[in-house]
Amino acid sequence: MSNASASGQSLSGLQKAAVLLVSLGPENSAQVIKNMSENEIEQLTLEMANMRKVSPETRDQVIEEFHQMCMANDYIAQGGVDYARDVLERALGQQKAFEIIAKLSSSLKMRPFDMVRRTDPNQLASFIQGEHPQTIALIMSYMAPDKAAVLLANLPLEMQADVTKRIAIMGRTNPEVLKEIENVLERKISSLALTDYTVLGGIQCVVNLLNRADPGTLKTVMDTLETDDSDLAEQIKRQMFVFEDIITLDDRGVQLILREIETKDLALALKGTNPEVAQKVQNNMSSRASQMLKEDIEFMGPVRVRDVEEAQQRIVKVIRKLEETGAIVISRGGVDEIVY
Repeated sequence: MSNASASGQSLSGLQKAAVLLVSLGPENSAQVIKNMSENEIEQLTLEMANMRKVSPETRDQVIEEFHQMCMANDYIAQGGVDYARDVLERALGQQKAFEIIAKLSSSLKMRPFDMVRRTDPNQLASFIQGEHPQTIALIMSYMAPDKAAVLLANLPLEMQADVTKRIAIMGRTNPEVLKEIENVLERKISSLALTDYTVLGGIQCVVNLLNRADPGTLKTVMDTLETDDSDLAEQIKRQMFVFEDIITLDDRGVQLILREIETKDLALALKGTNPEVAQKVQNNMSSRASQMLKEDIEFMGPVRVRDVEEAQQRIVKVIRKLEETGAIVISRGGVDEIVY
Protein backbone atom coordinates (compact mmCIF):
# COMPACT_ATOMS: atom_id res chain seq x y z
CA MET A 1 0.00 0.00 0.00
CA SER A 2 2.10 2.86 -1.28
CA ASN A 3 -0.26 5.68 -0.22
CA ALA A 4 0.38 5.98 3.50
CA SER A 5 -2.10 8.83 3.94
CA ALA A 6 -5.03 6.95 2.39
CA SER A 7 -8.12 6.79 4.58
CA GLY A 8 -9.89 3.57 5.48
CA GLN A 9 -12.74 4.47 3.15
CA SER A 10 -10.49 4.77 0.09
CA LEU A 11 -8.67 1.45 0.57
CA SER A 12 -9.49 -1.68 -1.41
CA GLY A 13 -10.82 -4.76 0.35
CA LEU A 14 -7.43 -6.44 0.04
CA GLN A 15 -5.66 -3.43 1.53
CA LYS A 16 -8.11 -3.30 4.42
CA ALA A 17 -7.53 -7.01 5.08
CA ALA A 18 -3.77 -6.39 5.13
CA VAL A 19 -4.14 -3.48 7.56
CA LEU A 20 -6.36 -5.58 9.81
CA LEU A 21 -3.94 -8.53 9.89
CA VAL A 22 -1.00 -6.27 10.71
CA SER A 23 -3.07 -4.67 13.48
CA LEU A 24 -3.96 -8.07 14.95
CA GLY A 25 -0.31 -9.02 15.45
CA PRO A 26 1.59 -12.15 14.33
CA GLU A 27 -0.10 -14.77 16.53
CA ASN A 28 -3.70 -13.71 15.86
CA SER A 29 -2.99 -13.15 12.16
CA ALA A 30 -1.57 -16.65 11.88
CA GLN A 31 -4.82 -18.09 13.24
CA VAL A 32 -6.81 -16.13 10.64
CA ILE A 33 -4.56 -17.09 7.74
CA LYS A 34 -4.96 -20.80 8.56
CA ASN A 35 -8.51 -20.59 7.24
CA MET A 36 -7.58 -18.99 3.91
CA SER A 37 -6.80 -20.49 0.53
CA GLU A 38 -3.26 -20.45 -0.88
CA ASN A 39 -4.26 -17.77 -3.39
CA GLU A 40 -5.69 -15.52 -0.67
CA ILE A 41 -2.61 -15.99 1.50
CA GLU A 42 -0.35 -15.14 -1.42
CA GLN A 43 -2.24 -11.94 -2.23
CA LEU A 44 -2.37 -10.81 1.39
CA THR A 45 1.29 -11.59 1.99
CA LEU A 46 2.27 -9.52 -1.03
CA GLU A 47 0.04 -6.65 0.09
CA MET A 48 1.50 -6.68 3.60
CA ALA A 49 5.03 -6.82 2.21
CA ASN A 50 4.35 -3.70 0.12
CA MET A 51 2.62 -1.88 2.96
CA ARG A 52 4.09 1.39 4.10
CA LYS A 53 3.30 3.32 7.27
CA VAL A 54 -0.41 3.34 8.14
CA SER A 55 -1.79 6.22 10.17
CA PRO A 56 -3.57 5.46 13.45
CA GLU A 57 -6.73 7.02 12.01
CA THR A 58 -6.74 4.67 9.01
CA ARG A 59 -6.07 1.67 11.24
CA ASP A 60 -8.93 2.60 13.56
CA GLN A 61 -11.30 3.07 10.61
CA VAL A 62 -10.47 -0.37 9.25
CA ILE A 63 -10.86 -2.06 12.65
CA GLU A 64 -14.18 -0.28 13.24
CA GLU A 65 -15.51 -1.34 9.85
CA PHE A 66 -14.46 -4.94 10.53
CA HIS A 67 -16.22 -4.81 13.90
CA GLN A 68 -19.40 -3.50 12.29
CA MET A 69 -19.34 -6.22 9.63
CA CYS A 70 -18.87 -8.92 12.29
CA MET A 71 -21.77 -7.55 14.32
CA ALA A 72 -23.98 -7.37 11.23
CA ASN A 73 -23.13 -10.95 10.32
CA ASP A 74 -24.00 -12.02 13.86
CA TYR A 75 -27.34 -10.22 13.66
CA ILE A 76 -28.10 -11.97 10.36
CA ALA A 77 -27.33 -15.32 11.97
CA GLN A 78 -29.70 -14.49 14.83
CA GLY A 79 -32.70 -13.28 12.89
CA GLY A 80 -32.02 -12.81 9.20
CA VAL A 81 -31.31 -9.79 7.03
CA ASP A 82 -34.37 -7.78 8.07
CA TYR A 83 -33.52 -8.16 11.74
CA ALA A 84 -29.90 -7.15 11.12
CA ARG A 85 -30.97 -4.12 9.09
CA ASP A 86 -33.38 -3.00 11.83
CA VAL A 87 -30.76 -3.27 14.60
CA LEU A 88 -28.11 -1.49 12.54
CA GLU A 89 -30.46 1.33 11.56
CA ARG A 90 -31.27 1.96 15.21
CA ALA A 91 -27.58 1.97 16.15
CA LEU A 92 -25.90 3.58 13.14
CA GLY A 93 -28.59 5.20 11.02
CA GLN A 94 -30.30 4.14 7.81
CA GLN A 95 -27.49 5.02 5.38
CA LYS A 96 -24.74 3.27 7.35
CA ALA A 97 -26.92 0.20 7.86
CA PHE A 98 -27.60 0.03 4.12
CA GLU A 99 -23.86 0.20 3.33
CA ILE A 100 -22.98 -2.59 5.76
CA ILE A 101 -25.75 -4.93 4.59
CA ALA A 102 -24.82 -4.27 0.96
CA LYS A 103 -21.18 -5.16 1.65
CA LEU A 104 -22.16 -8.37 3.41
CA SER A 105 -24.53 -9.37 0.64
CA SER A 106 -21.83 -9.02 -2.02
CA SER A 107 -18.84 -10.32 -0.09
CA LEU A 108 -20.37 -13.26 1.78
CA LYS A 109 -22.62 -14.46 -1.06
CA MET A 110 -25.41 -15.24 1.40
CA ARG A 111 -26.68 -18.74 0.77
CA PRO A 112 -29.99 -20.58 0.91
CA PHE A 113 -31.12 -22.78 3.81
CA ASP A 114 -29.52 -20.43 6.33
CA MET A 115 -31.87 -21.52 9.12
CA VAL A 116 -31.37 -25.19 8.28
CA ARG A 117 -27.58 -24.86 8.31
CA ARG A 118 -27.74 -23.33 11.81
CA THR A 119 -30.10 -25.99 13.19
CA ASP A 120 -28.77 -28.83 15.32
CA PRO A 121 -28.23 -31.72 12.86
CA ASN A 122 -29.74 -34.27 15.24
CA GLN A 123 -32.99 -32.29 15.32
CA LEU A 124 -32.77 -31.55 11.62
CA ALA A 125 -32.78 -35.27 10.79
CA SER A 126 -36.37 -35.73 11.96
CA PHE A 127 -37.31 -32.48 10.24
CA ILE A 128 -36.22 -33.48 6.73
CA GLN A 129 -36.51 -37.28 6.67
CA GLY A 130 -39.85 -36.98 4.89
CA GLU A 131 -38.26 -34.94 2.09
CA HIS A 132 -37.09 -36.35 -1.22
CA PRO A 133 -33.47 -37.64 -1.12
CA GLN A 134 -32.51 -35.03 -3.74
CA THR A 135 -33.80 -32.26 -1.46
CA ILE A 136 -31.86 -33.68 1.48
CA ALA A 137 -28.71 -33.91 -0.68
CA LEU A 138 -29.13 -30.29 -1.73
CA ILE A 139 -29.49 -29.09 1.87
CA MET A 140 -26.49 -31.15 3.02
CA SER A 141 -24.38 -29.64 0.24
CA TYR A 142 -24.79 -26.28 1.95
CA MET A 143 -24.01 -27.56 5.45
CA ALA A 144 -20.62 -27.65 7.15
CA PRO A 145 -19.09 -31.15 6.67
CA ASP A 146 -19.14 -32.05 10.38
CA LYS A 147 -22.84 -31.19 10.69
CA ALA A 148 -23.66 -32.93 7.42
CA ALA A 149 -21.90 -36.06 8.72
CA VAL A 150 -24.09 -36.11 11.84
CA LEU A 151 -27.18 -35.63 9.70
CA LEU A 152 -26.12 -38.47 7.38
CA ALA A 153 -25.72 -40.82 10.33
CA ASN A 154 -29.26 -40.01 11.48
CA LEU A 155 -30.86 -40.78 8.13
CA PRO A 156 -32.41 -44.24 7.53
CA LEU A 157 -29.77 -46.75 6.46
CA GLU A 158 -31.44 -47.34 3.11
CA MET A 159 -31.28 -43.62 2.37
CA GLN A 160 -27.67 -42.85 3.37
CA ALA A 161 -25.88 -44.13 0.26
CA ASP A 162 -28.56 -42.71 -2.04
CA VAL A 163 -28.17 -39.22 -0.59
CA THR A 164 -24.37 -39.52 -0.67
CA LYS A 165 -24.43 -40.45 -4.35
CA ARG A 166 -26.78 -37.57 -5.17
CA ILE A 167 -24.36 -35.10 -3.52
CA ALA A 168 -21.44 -36.50 -5.49
CA ILE A 169 -23.10 -36.10 -8.90
CA MET A 170 -25.11 -32.96 -8.19
CA GLY A 171 -23.06 -30.41 -10.18
CA ARG A 172 -24.76 -27.04 -10.77
CA THR A 173 -28.21 -26.12 -9.50
CA ASN A 174 -30.44 -23.53 -11.12
CA PRO A 175 -31.51 -20.77 -8.69
CA GLU A 176 -35.11 -21.31 -9.81
CA VAL A 177 -34.94 -24.89 -8.54
CA LEU A 178 -33.55 -23.63 -5.23
CA LYS A 179 -36.38 -21.12 -4.92
CA GLU A 180 -38.97 -23.78 -5.60
CA ILE A 181 -37.54 -26.01 -2.88
CA GLU A 182 -37.36 -23.07 -0.49
CA ASN A 183 -41.03 -22.31 -1.11
CA VAL A 184 -41.94 -25.87 -0.11
CA LEU A 185 -39.95 -25.53 3.12
CA GLU A 186 -40.96 -21.91 3.75
CA ARG A 187 -43.52 -22.80 6.42
CA LYS A 188 -40.78 -24.37 8.58
CA ILE A 189 -37.58 -22.49 7.78
CA SER A 190 -36.44 -19.07 6.62
CA SER A 191 -33.91 -18.94 3.80
CA LEU A 192 -31.86 -16.41 1.89
CA ALA A 193 -32.18 -16.16 -1.89
CA LEU A 194 -29.34 -17.25 -4.14
CA THR A 195 -28.56 -14.75 -6.89
CA ASP A 196 -26.38 -16.84 -9.17
CA TYR A 197 -25.53 -20.38 -10.18
CA THR A 198 -23.52 -22.18 -7.54
CA VAL A 199 -21.40 -25.29 -7.82
CA LEU A 200 -22.66 -27.79 -5.25
CA GLY A 201 -21.78 -31.27 -4.13
CA GLY A 202 -19.13 -33.19 -5.99
CA ILE A 203 -16.64 -35.82 -4.91
CA GLN A 204 -14.75 -33.50 -2.56
CA CYS A 205 -17.96 -32.60 -0.76
CA VAL A 206 -18.64 -36.30 -0.17
CA VAL A 207 -15.03 -36.91 0.94
CA ASN A 208 -15.23 -34.07 3.48
CA LEU A 209 -18.50 -35.48 4.75
CA LEU A 210 -17.40 -39.13 5.00
CA ASN A 211 -14.07 -38.21 6.58
CA ARG A 212 -16.14 -36.94 9.51
CA ALA A 213 -18.69 -39.76 9.58
CA ASP A 214 -18.61 -42.49 12.22
CA PRO A 215 -17.16 -45.86 11.09
CA GLY A 216 -20.57 -47.57 10.99
CA THR A 217 -22.10 -44.95 8.71
CA LEU A 218 -18.98 -44.90 6.55
CA LYS A 219 -19.09 -48.68 6.06
CA THR A 220 -22.81 -48.69 5.24
CA VAL A 221 -22.46 -45.95 2.64
CA MET A 222 -19.34 -47.34 0.98
CA ASP A 223 -20.61 -50.95 0.89
CA THR A 224 -23.80 -49.80 -0.82
CA LEU A 225 -21.94 -47.57 -3.28
CA GLU A 226 -19.56 -50.43 -4.11
CA THR A 227 -22.59 -52.40 -5.27
CA ASP A 228 -24.53 -49.58 -6.93
CA ASP A 229 -21.69 -47.60 -8.50
CA SER A 230 -18.23 -49.12 -8.08
CA ASP A 231 -16.55 -46.38 -10.16
CA LEU A 232 -17.94 -43.63 -7.93
CA ALA A 233 -16.99 -45.60 -4.82
CA GLU A 234 -13.41 -45.93 -6.09
CA GLN A 235 -13.19 -42.19 -6.83
CA ILE A 236 -14.30 -41.41 -3.29
CA LYS A 237 -11.92 -43.94 -1.75
CA ARG A 238 -9.01 -42.57 -3.77
CA GLN A 239 -9.48 -39.12 -2.26
CA MET A 240 -10.37 -40.13 1.26
CA PHE A 241 -6.83 -41.18 2.17
CA VAL A 242 -3.75 -40.03 0.31
CA PHE A 243 -0.24 -41.39 0.70
CA GLU A 244 0.98 -38.34 2.64
CA ASP A 245 -1.70 -39.02 5.28
CA ILE A 246 0.57 -41.77 6.61
CA ILE A 247 1.95 -39.15 8.97
CA THR A 248 -1.44 -39.10 10.73
CA LEU A 249 -1.25 -42.82 11.60
CA ASP A 250 0.17 -44.09 14.86
CA ASP A 251 3.45 -46.03 14.92
CA ARG A 252 1.72 -49.39 15.35
CA GLY A 253 -0.35 -48.76 12.24
CA VAL A 254 2.69 -47.76 10.18
CA GLN A 255 4.55 -50.88 11.26
CA LEU A 256 1.65 -53.10 10.19
CA ILE A 257 1.56 -51.37 6.81
CA LEU A 258 5.30 -51.86 6.28
CA ARG A 259 4.88 -55.62 6.72
CA GLU A 260 2.33 -55.75 3.91
CA ILE A 261 3.98 -53.72 1.16
CA GLU A 262 6.83 -54.32 -1.28
CA THR A 263 10.15 -52.60 -0.52
CA LYS A 264 10.38 -51.48 -4.15
CA ASP A 265 6.97 -49.80 -3.95
CA LEU A 266 7.93 -48.09 -0.69
CA ALA A 267 11.17 -46.67 -2.12
CA LEU A 268 9.41 -45.47 -5.26
CA ALA A 269 6.54 -43.92 -3.28
CA LEU A 270 8.91 -42.07 -0.95
CA LYS A 271 10.93 -40.78 -3.91
CA GLY A 272 8.24 -38.23 -4.65
CA THR A 273 7.01 -37.30 -1.18
CA ASN A 274 7.99 -34.79 1.48
CA PRO A 275 10.70 -35.45 4.11
CA GLU A 276 8.15 -35.61 6.94
CA VAL A 277 6.51 -38.69 5.44
CA ALA A 278 9.86 -40.36 4.81
CA GLN A 279 10.90 -39.67 8.40
CA LYS A 280 7.64 -41.14 9.73
CA VAL A 281 8.28 -44.35 7.80
CA GLN A 282 11.96 -44.62 8.73
CA ASN A 283 11.17 -44.06 12.41
CA ASN A 284 9.21 -47.30 12.31
CA MET A 285 11.96 -49.39 10.70
CA SER A 286 15.08 -50.94 12.12
CA SER A 287 18.30 -48.98 11.63
CA ARG A 288 19.51 -51.47 9.03
CA ALA A 289 16.23 -51.48 7.09
CA SER A 290 16.06 -47.69 7.21
CA GLN A 291 19.59 -47.37 5.83
CA MET A 292 18.86 -49.86 3.04
CA LEU A 293 15.72 -47.90 2.12
CA LYS A 294 17.70 -44.66 1.91
CA GLU A 295 20.23 -46.31 -0.36
CA ASP A 296 17.50 -47.74 -2.59
CA ILE A 297 16.00 -44.25 -2.99
CA GLU A 298 19.39 -42.63 -3.69
CA PHE A 299 20.45 -45.23 -6.29
CA MET A 300 17.06 -45.18 -8.01
CA GLY A 301 17.84 -42.10 -10.09
CA PRO A 302 15.19 -40.08 -11.95
CA VAL A 303 11.71 -41.64 -12.04
CA ARG A 304 8.45 -40.74 -13.72
CA VAL A 305 5.86 -38.94 -11.62
CA ARG A 306 3.24 -41.40 -12.85
CA ASP A 307 5.28 -44.33 -11.52
CA VAL A 308 5.57 -42.65 -8.13
CA GLU A 309 1.83 -41.98 -7.99
CA GLU A 310 1.02 -45.57 -8.96
CA ALA A 311 3.31 -46.92 -6.22
CA GLN A 312 1.64 -44.60 -3.70
CA GLN A 313 -1.80 -45.78 -4.81
CA ARG A 314 -0.78 -49.42 -4.34
CA ILE A 315 0.28 -48.64 -0.79
CA VAL A 316 -2.93 -46.71 -0.14
CA LYS A 317 -4.94 -49.76 -1.29
CA VAL A 318 -3.06 -51.87 1.26
CA ILE A 319 -3.87 -49.29 3.94
CA ARG A 320 -7.57 -49.34 3.02
CA LYS A 321 -7.65 -53.14 3.20
CA LEU A 322 -6.01 -53.09 6.63
CA GLU A 323 -8.60 -50.57 7.79
CA GLU A 324 -11.48 -52.66 6.42
CA THR A 325 -10.25 -55.69 8.36
CA GLY A 326 -9.86 -53.63 11.53
CA ALA A 327 -6.09 -54.11 11.69
CA ILE A 328 -5.52 -50.34 11.70
CA VAL A 329 -7.71 -47.37 12.47
CA ILE A 330 -7.59 -44.15 10.45
CA SER A 331 -8.58 -41.22 12.62
CA ARG A 332 -11.03 -38.95 10.82
CA GLY A 333 -12.14 -35.46 11.81
CA GLY A 334 -15.00 -35.51 14.29
CA VAL A 335 -14.37 -39.14 15.33
CA ASP A 336 -12.86 -40.02 18.70
CA GLU A 337 -9.37 -41.49 18.73
CA ILE A 338 -9.05 -45.23 19.31
CA VAL A 339 -7.37 -46.87 22.29
CA TYR A 340 -5.79 -50.23 21.46
